[in-house]
Amino acid sequence: MSDEQGQRERWNGRAGSAWVTSQALLDRMMKPFEEVLLEGVSGERILDVGCGTGVTTVGATRIPGVRTCVGLDISEQMVDAARERAERAGSPATFVVGDAQTFGFEPAAYDLVMSRFGVMFFADPVAAFANLRAATRPGGKLRCITWRDAAENPFMTTAERAAAPLLPDLPVREPNEPGQFGLADREIVRRILTESGWTDIDIEPFGAECSFAEADLIRYVTQMGHVGIALAGADDQTRDRVVPVVRAAFEPFVAGDEVRFDAACWLIRARNTTS
Repeated sequence: MSDEQGQRERWNGRAGSAWVTSQALLDRMMKPFEEVLLEGVSGERILDVGCGTGVTTVGATRIPGVRTCVGLDISEQMVDAARERAERAGSPATFVVGDAQTFGFEPAAYDLVMSRFGVMFFADPVAAFANLRAATRPGGKLRCITWRDAAENPFMTTAERAAAPLLPDLPVREPNEPGQFGLADREIVRRILTESGWTDIDIEPFGAECSFAEADLIRYVTQMGHVGIALAGADDQTRDRVVPVVRAAFEPFVAGDEVRFDAACWLIRARNTTS
């Protein structure tokens, strides 16, 4: 199975379903990143890559001067949820199902391409960012948030580290491979953007303090990430062994009725100076 096919199957399967059913939890947890991303958004026409359930896409349409924001995601389930969100909010945001690496964008259609954690999964990132640049007008911009290294984000790997002895078939993360930490290396990101034709590249580290309700921690543990996918297909006996162990591993992040953690990310900015 190709990386591209694997990502499509994952996000149209259990992973996509988990993001849809956990929208409220993830909206709260990801709120600091939404604020950082949208703080610098400008332009009439915006493309939101890997838009998920649409919170950043809808948020962009509230910014003065933004006429349209199109959310693109590989997950049909999440795009359906995003459309429902936009309808509830009375937002003009629109949504399309597709893979940004190969999607046939109208040339020079957007003033800004933005993404919150949606650009780390490409099988061929140079081709993907070149395709996104072609969709951006001359002088248009790129603005993305990605994760820094896994070692700087221990919260994100707590579940799989705790569950690994009990779930030996859990996928092993490989550095710089498509996935959550696929763009963790600043120099690799710079090379990818340079080779795909972007200029004025700036890759700035930033940290965010994230939180969600402790009452939602078991939901997070049993639905999100590699462990959530593994538990979705596990029998009750396996779940009864794994869940208490994983929940205990998160205890350092629990403060009263909240789960809190620090996130280490990159804010990536670039420009399309091709005429």
